[in-house]
Amino acid sequence: MKVAVLGAGAIGAYVGAALHRGGAEVHLIARGEHLRAIREAGVRVLSPRGDFTAHPHATDDPREVGTVDHVFLGLKANSYAAAGALVRPLLHESTTLIAAQNGIPWWYFHGLKGPYQGYRIESVDPGGSVTAALPLERAVGCVVYAATEIEEPGLVRHLEGTRFSIGEPSGELTARCVDFSEAMTRGGLKCPVEQDLRKDVWIKLMGNIAFNPISALARATMAGICRHDGARELVVAMMRETVEVARRVGCDPGVSIERRLRGAEKAGEHKTSTLQDLEKGKPLELDVLLAAVVELADLTGAEVPTLRAIHAVSDLLNESLAS
Repeated sequence: MKVAVLGAGAIGAYVGAALHRGGAEVHLIARGEHLRAIREAGVRVLSPRGDFTAHPHATDDPREVGTVDHVFLGLKANSYAAAGALVRPLLHESTTLIAAQNGIPWWYFHGLKGPYQGYRIESVDPGGSVTAALPLERAVGCVVYAATEIEEPGLVRHLEGTRFSIGEPSGELTARCVDFSEAMTRGGLKCPVEQDLRKDVWIKLMGNIAFNPISALARATMAGICRHDGARELVVAMMRETVEVARRVGCDPGVSIERRLRGAEKAGEHKTSTLQDLEKGKPLELDVLLAAVVELADLTGAEVPTLRAIHAVSDLLNESLAS
């Protein structure tokens, strides 16, 4: 099996190293100092499950790789629309695009029966630009339950979690999902194929939609937010509104808010990816988290005053980074 990892950052490099360790032919597409370090010494992984080093091929030019069976997208979702030129050289007629992203994916209503079937979420797929770059029929969803950080170029610290749930937008159990799942398992990761991945999307989003923007606005860790009474109440309100939107588009996450809070507390003094991006001066990945859910609230008539308020101030913060 031949896999390209497009966006070999903290999660992408970790997945690529694991797949390579499991025997897959892996090509990491990275850039800058990170790419140079990988070429020189491989991907070094520090993990409570055991440290290891993998030496997959690494390049900044997808044309060197050629076509592959699976493209694992480790890019931020706000980079998807511009990824077409990078993706195209990797595609043959049945190449799968496995999108490991936070928030609401561009494929969310693809193949979903009901009143919103085929609805394009503008805040996620503006003008259809993401669909043009990443064709819907190639998309397989992926919800990441692992925390990793790049400690230095070429060095990934795995903090916790090894689960990468995947699934077809249609809910079918397909050979392409099974193929990728088995390769991930051989590499030491958990990769269940879910018939209803949208449930996982909302369970993960319950945490991301609250902790990610609040962490950036307050420069706070997951545990720090949970310890603060007022911030904890704010998280609860945002989660409650998110669950209501999920139910209105036909999905009940089925996980209590208290359980999600306990899961966040276990992460300890972990900085969310949004806070890490803020500290590096990078654009914040907020459209697929907050803007998308506010858009779905407008679509379904749900009342989400807390989400709207946090979206407004975090969007203002994001604009200040771009100026």
